Amino acid sequence: MRYDLAIIGAGPGGLSAALNAKIRNKSVIIFGEDSKALSKSKSIKNYLGFKDLSGSDLNEKFKESLTSYDIKFSKERIQTVYAMGSYFALELKDKSMVEATSVIVASGIDLGKGLKGEDKFFANGVNYCATCDAALYRGKDVVVIGYNEESVEEANFTSEIVGSLTYVNMYKKDLDLNENIKLIEGEIPLAFKGEKKAESLVFKSGKEISADGFFIIRDSSKPERLIPSVKLEDGHIKVDRLMQTSIKGLYACGDIVGKPYQIMKAVGEGQIAGLEASKYISKVQRENKEKDKK
Repeated sequence: MRYDLAIIGAGPGGLSAALNAKIRNKSVIIFGEDSKALSKSKSIKNYLGFKDLSGSDLNEKFKESLTSYDIKFSKERIQTVYAMGSYFALELKDKSMVEATSVIVASGIDLGKGLKGEDKFFANGVNYCATCDAALYRGKDVVVIGYNEESVEEANFTSEIVGSLTYVNMYKKDLDLNENIKLIEGEIPLAFKGEKKAESLVFKSGKEISADGFFIIRDSSKPERLIPSVKLEDGHIKVDRLMQTSIKGLYACGDIVGKPYQIMKAVGEGQIAGLEASKYISKVQRENKEKDKK
C-alpha cells in the first residue's frame, strides 16, 4: 500500500511528526511501539507546561492528541528503507513492502556498545533478522543473542528450520522457548571471532561457542543498516535545520539525529520534520498531476 508519509518510531518525535502531517491532510502510517525509555521515566520535571509527571502519563497525553485523526499504527519492524526516486520502499520482516512518498526516521538510537567484531562480520555470519535469514542456515548451528520479547519469538521460529539453536539470554527469566533450544544464561557476550566470517562468540567469562551463524535481536538498529545510503555524523543521521537528510524526501528527528537526548527536543524536531515532509509530499503530488496532464 502507498502512503503519503511513513514514520519509523512511535516516540515523542514520531508522534509529533504524525500530528503535524495529518493536520495537513496527509495519509500517515507509524511503525513502532511506545517509547520504553519514556514510559519507564518515573518523574519528568523539565517538560514545558507540566510541573512533574511520569513518563507513562506524558506518553498517554501524546497519544491522546492523535486519537481524533485517522493515523495507521503498525508494530511491524522495518528492516530496510530503499530510496526509489519518487518514493520509498520500506521492507518488513516478511519481505513485503510498504511504499511512501516521504519517510521520517524517529526510531531513537541504541546507546549501548556493540559487540567486538559485530560490524566487521555483519552479513558474514552476523545477522539481525532471524525470520528474514533463517533459511540461509537450514540444518546448521545457530546462536541467537536475545535482548527483547521479539528475540524469543524469532528464536522459536528459527529453531524449527536450523539444525540446532542456542539462545543467549540477555532479556529476562522464565522464557517461553521451544524445548529443542539450548539456553545460556548468566554469561555476557563480548566479541565475535573468525577469519572471513564470524565463527565463534566469546563471553566475558572466557567461555567460547562456535556456530555457523549468529543473530543479534535488539530493540533498535543502527541507522546505516536501516538506511544503507544515508549520511551519518558521529554515529547519528546527519540532518540540516529542516530535518532533511542526505536523501531527498527522507527526514529524521529525535535522538537518532544527535544530542541532547531530550523529549522536548524530539517533539520540536518532529514538528519540523512533519511540516517539511508535508511540503515535500505536496510538491511531489503537484508534479505528478502536471505529468498526468501532459
